[in-house]
Amino acid sequence: MVEEFRRGAANAKRAGFDGVELHGANGYLVDQFLKDKTNRRTDRYGGSALNRARFLIEVTEAIVGEWGADRVGVRLAPTNPFNDIADSNPAATFTLAASELGKLGIVYLHIVEPLPTDPIAAGEKPDIAFFRRLWRGTLMGNKGYDFARANTALRDGIVDLVSFATLFLANPDLPERFHRGAALNPPDRPTFYAGGEKGYIDYPALLA
Repeated sequence: MVEEFRRGAANAKRAGFDGVELHGANGYLVDQFLKDKTNRRTDRYGGSALNRARFLIEVTEAIVGEWGADRVGVRLAPTNPFNDIADSNPAATFTLAASELGKLGIVYLHIVEPLPTDPIAAGEKPDIAFFRRLWRGTLMGNKGYDFARANTALRDGIVDLVSFATLFLANPDLPERFHRGAALNPPDRPTFYAGGEKGYIDYPALLA
């Protein structure tokens, strides 16, 4: 599987990408290794937080080998329960994960921030301020940002970058809408990731 990730990174480079982000969040494979609800292995990839982070680190090392650390970011979601994923102590698990990633010198760490409803069974709440204290490099925040909140977070130094998800799904021209102070299309949540045209290519663009 590490080789599959490396090959994907190499293909992205051949295709002319500027860099790659490893998706280690939202219950996908890397997240399944990281979190103890899903990782029940008894070998060197299971048990301790360091062992559970081993797959993440090996994959990141392989991608860095293709691109160089200055072209690789990593996205993590310490508490996002999407896909029925959870960890009994996300603060401890992701402190370890961030520390190990920091040793690789990746260009940024991208954090999906907790919602009030996210399960946090033990330890400190690993919100973006938590990672600001841990992470020496560029930090990107994600989850429920709008234009005002993003600018406040940037101004206060809580984050260096902000990513938008829901707003971009409904507003493919989101940067221009922000620039003009224009109204936003409301997102049609039932169409999210449904696989059809509706909700992907039918949101109206701004008039010239």
